[in-house]
Amino acid sequence: MADPLETLDVACIRAHNPGPLTLSGTNSWIVGRDPAWIVDPGPALDEHLERLSREVLARGGAGGIALTHEHGDHSAGVPALLELLGAAVPVGSGLPLSGRLVLKDGAAFGPFVALALPGHAPGHFGFLLSRQETSACFTGDAVLGEGSVFVADDMAGYLNALRNLKARDLDVLCPGHGPLVRDAAAHLDRYVAHRVARENRVLAAWQQGLRSEGDLLDAVWEPLPDELRTAAARTLSAHLLKLRSEGRLPA
Repeated sequence: MADPLETLDVACIRAHNPGPLTLSGTNSWIVGRDPAWIVDPGPALDEHLERLSREVLARGGAGGIALTHEHGDHSAGVPALLELLGAAVPVGSGLPLSGRLVLKDGAAFGPFVALALPGHAPGHFGFLLSRQETSACFTGDAVLGEGSVFVADDMAGYLNALRNLKARDLDVLCPGHGPLVRDAAAHLDRYVAHRVARENRVLAAWQQGLRSEGDLLDAVWEPLPDELRTAAARTLSAHLLKLRSEGRLPA
């Protein structure tokens, strides 16, 4: 089978910003040529942005920049990259920020179709791409190449988005962190199963009488390093809000 990135004419350039939340670093994706489009320029690291600009210019210049979400490890490099490219190109985002075009679910943006993927961050989008009968989604932090994500809000919307993404029968997922996902359907099934299992553990801990954030985190999550505890607490809150809205939390 042909390499899907070659078929889609996609290159991945990973930023050197490894960490507990960024894993091996933020993936920036360059799509097509004459012009090329960038998904998530990443952090404001000079060496990373110079690599991006060289690749984009070698592909005939930039057509636009698509942002999955506005967390700094995905978007902070936008101003410096625009200076390096020396061109005024559109920047699409799910949030109405200065200098951004506001994306809409299902709307075309360059070679992409924008797809709302709520839960991880306000205005989070994925970007669907299809060429030569090969299909992909650039998933940002909604789906990673390894591990799981923290969900800040709208857990129900997040799970629905994962199921809808699977129904599109994609060939690959191009995540914001981690390796390319070549078996999209199986990976998305694992993501949904992981989240449902976590929800069941939250419900079981609540039924046992645990109420404090610390007690619930200790019961539901594996031992957490300090730098991940805040993210886990936000995910816990999203689970509790979903369970409460569904009337599933005992009084």
